[in-house]
Amino acid sequence: MDGAWSLMMGAARGADTPKGVRKGTVRRVLRFARPHRSLLVTFLILTVASAVLAVTTPVLAGRVVDAIVGGHDAGVVVGLAVLIAGLAILDALLGVVERWQSARIGEGLIYDLRGAVFEHVQQMPVAFFTRTRTGALVSRLNNDVMGAQRAFTSTLSGLVANVIQLVLSLGVMITLSWQVTLLALVLLPIFVLPARRVGRKLADLQREAAGLNAAMTTQMTERFSAPGATLVKLFGRPRVEAEEFSARAGRVRDIGVKNAMATRWFMTSLTLVSALATALVYGLGGWLAIGGQLAPGTVVALALLLTRLYSPLTALANVRVDVMTALVSFERVFEVLDLPPMIKERPSAGTVPSGGVSVSFDDVRFGYPAAAKVSLASLEDVASLDQRGGQEVLHGISFTAEPGQMVALVGSSGAGKSTIASLVPRLYDVDSGAIRLSGVDVRDLTFDSIRDTVGVVTQDGHLFHDTIRANVAYARPEAGEAEIVEALERARLSDLIATLPDGLDTVVGERGYRLSGGERQRLTIARLLLANQRVVILDEATAHLDSESEAAVQEALVYALEGRTALVIAHRLSTIRAADQILVVEAGQVVERGTHSELLNRDGRYAELYNTQYRRAAVDTVRPVDDVVL
Repeated sequence: MDGAWSLMMGAARGADTPKGVRKGTVRRVLRFARPHRSLLVTFLILTVASAVLAVTTPVLAGRVVDAIVGGHDAGVVVGLAVLIAGLAILDALLGVVERWQSARIGEGLIYDLRGAVFEHVQQMPVAFFTRTRTGALVSRLNNDVMGAQRAFTSTLSGLVANVIQLVLSLGVMITLSWQVTLLALVLLPIFVLPARRVGRKLADLQREAAGLNAAMTTQMTERFSAPGATLVKLFGRPRVEAEEFSARAGRVRDIGVKNAMATRWFMTSLTLVSALATALVYGLGGWLAIGGQLAPGTVVALALLLTRLYSPLTALANVRVDVMTALVSFERVFEVLDLPPMIKERPSAGTVPSGGVSVSFDDVRFGYPAAAKVSLASLEDVASLDQRGGQEVLHGISFTAEPGQMVALVGSSGAGKSTIASLVPRLYDVDSGAIRLSGVDVRDLTFDSIRDTVGVVTQDGHLFHDTIRANVAYARPEAGEAEIVEALERARLSDLIATLPDGLDTVVGERGYRLSGGERQRLTIARLLLANQRVVILDEATAHLDSESEAAVQEALVYALEGRTALVIAHRLSTIRAADQILVVEAGQVVERGTHSELLNRDGRYAELYNTQYRRAAVDTVRPVDDVVL
């Protein structure tokens, strides 16, 4: 019955299995499994031994019957019984060892595959993560890795065991009685066809259930996040949301009932067919035994071997489905591993020179990479990748921030300010020109050296769902508690920490939503202060804060910028009056540069931006309440 069940489930899986895999996949799979070859050989030997024992036991049982009917000495019967018991114990022990080997191979492969994929993904550029669905990527690390693991545990062992057992059972049965063996093979279609039919029906039900479960998961993920829950409460219809979810859940419930009944009817039918087949074997075998053409024990052995014949035959009917499913899982994992990282560390890469650090852009030109270079259609859940991209967005940017200087970038939204900032920590590589830290091209520096030198605070400083201590120490895990406390004090968070019941061990929540916007931003500044990097990039760090929070963050930034080379993207121009140099960026080009007073005196684009912002601020200040549009 195990083989029949396997056949039915295989037919269900086969409905969604691709017809082929890429050339070379099998070779890569074998190469990936090479470190585990000694375990695999041992595992296969144990599998063959178990298959031999499965066929040996029915033959010995038949000899016991012959010994009893033939009036042999009781010692012969007892000896055969002891041998059968010994083989049963040996089979049980082999099963335990086989499972141990299977677990070692399977878990080892999962470890290797997950480690390889995770490490590879960490090397991908930011553009990869901005395009990829997180759920699809996580699925490669979970579902596909598990599917690949089954190739060497259940699929491989099942294939070897079933082939050996089938060949031995069929050979022994033909040797014992070709007539009974022929009868067993004639009845096989009656055993197999119901499994195929029910399997296809189950495939349709499972496909629908999978789609409904995916929809429910998406709905829960979006509605249960802090922003999603807020949106539903403000603009959504909670009752309609609940009704939609209930309708999907109800359909999944109905499918579950249909699955259960289809499976029950199937198993009942196969149990009946198996019983009828056994009855026919006993009938024909008994008739031959009475006629003296077969021994009574042979009839018993044939009846027992019948199960050893049907089980591997039905299982092997699905071998292509199982192998293809496993290979497709491997292929999906290899698909991610084959996507080359665009940014690589050179073997000869060095470190940033000690002391103050200058940041210089030398005729930098850059365009965001096309989707085909950084992503996969299957990870974006699209039929084909977006063909746009590759157009130049920065056109010959050149400037230098000397050690300890502050250079501010201002300009319209989309002018290229954040793009310029992202090139310094080498989140992307330039298309032409060069970016240098203390005269060394960032492409000639190690990743660790760049991270130790350049710190960034973005306008939506990200926090992990972890404690305050862990989020701050992420920049420098070896830092002691005194250093963490000092960084928090300088970021003006001491008073907040004192009010929290768990202090530094308070969990900030997903993306830090348990804290206010200003508190989150100051926490990211504390992280930067703890890292003590020599270059600081502020990408509109106060853009979305109210006046009070902005004042607290600005106070914390005084310490963050002290003695460091700074590149500041300012939303409010009043915050960068003291900059050593202000660059006005428009359409990917620097159109003006100078100090605050110099640029105002020129009465150019900077003066226009500055005056417009201050006129707006003045209007907002004097506007009466009745004039506010709600």
